[in-house]
Amino acid sequence: MKVFHGTDEYRELIRKTGSVKGTAVALGKFDGIHLGHARLIDAMINEAGKRGLSTLLFTFDKPFASFFTGEKPEVLTTNKEREEAVREWGIDFLLEYPLRSDTVSVSPEDFVDHVLVDGINTKFIAAGPDMSYGSGGKGNIETLRTGSRGRFEVLEVEKVRLKGETVSSTLVRDRLKRGEMEEVRELLSRPYSVSGKVSHGRKLGASVLNMPTVNILPEEYKLLPPFGVYFSETVVGSERYKSITNIGRKPTVQEGGTVNCETFLYDFTEDLYGENIRVELLHFLREEKKFNSMEDLKKAMHDDMLSGEEYFSNNN
Repeated sequence: MKVFHGTDEYRELIRKTGSVKGTAVALGKFDGIHLGHARLIDAMINEAGKRGLSTLLFTFDKPFASFFTGEKPEVLTTNKEREEAVREWGIDFLLEYPLRSDTVSVSPEDFVDHVLVDGINTKFIAAGPDMSYGSGGKGNIETLRTGSRGRFEVLEVEKVRLKGETVSSTLVRDRLKRGEMEEVRELLSRPYSVSGKVSHGRKLGASVLNMPTVNILPEEYKLLPPFGVYFSETVVGSERYKSITNIGRKPTVQEGGTVNCETFLYDFTEDLYGENIRVELLHFLREEKKFNSMEDLKKAMHDDMLSGEEYFSNNN
C-alpha cells in the first residue's frame, strides 16, 4: 500500500507508471476504524473487484477540531495506527488529504472536479449518509451524486447498528472513557490498543517490585481509557504475549508524572528497549491509586498479576 499526502503525489505516481486505471474510493474521517468503517471499506473493495479499479481510502491528515477550533484533539486512531489497520485490507492507496486554509476553503463543486475527478481519477465512491466535504461542510451525499455528472457512481453505505445503537466514533469514545473495553472491542472488532517505542523507565519494576516492565509513551493526541490497571495482550513483532498494563502517572512513585503505559509481560524476559510494540487492552481491572508505601504497591501489583493469571486461564 502506498501512502500519499495530497493529490499531487498521486498524479505523479500515475505519470511515472503510465497507469490510467480508475479508483474506487472510500471517503471518510476513519477515526477508530470501527464496524461502520469496515462496512464502508468492504463495499469499496467489493466494487473495485467487479470493475477492475484500484482501491483508495481518502481521509484527512489531522482531526477537523484541531484545525478549526485549535482544540487539542483526542483520536482513537493515530495516523500511524490507521495506516497499519488499513494495510490489513490489502488496499492499494491511502490518501491523507491535507487540512490547510486553502484546502478547506474549496467549494464542494471544485472538490469534486479537481480533487476527486482530476486528482485521483475517481470512478466509484462509497460514503456514509452523514458525510460532508468542501467549504463549510456544505457538500453531502446528495451534492456528491449531483456533482458526479455521470463521471463516477456514488454508493451510500448505511451505518452499522449493534445492540440497538448506531456504531460511530462518538459511541466508541463514550465506551472507552467508561473503561468498557469489552464493548469497545465489539465496536472495533479488535481490542483497543496503544502503540509506541519502548523507552527507559525508572526500573522500579525490576529492582524494587520484582516485576520487570516495559514502558511506552502514548502519542500526544491518543485518547486513553481511565487511568488504571488492565489485562492486556502485547504484540512484539509477530508474537503475542499475555500481559498486564497500568496506564497513568504512577502517583505512588512520582508526583505529576508523565502519562505512561507500563506493561508486565507474562513468561517474557527479553530486553525490548527501542522496540516498537502494541499493547491491546482487554479488560479494566481497577483504577490507578496512590499507595501509602512501596510495599503496599508491591502487594497490589502481585495481586493484580494473580488476577491476570486467572483471567487468562478463563479467557483463552
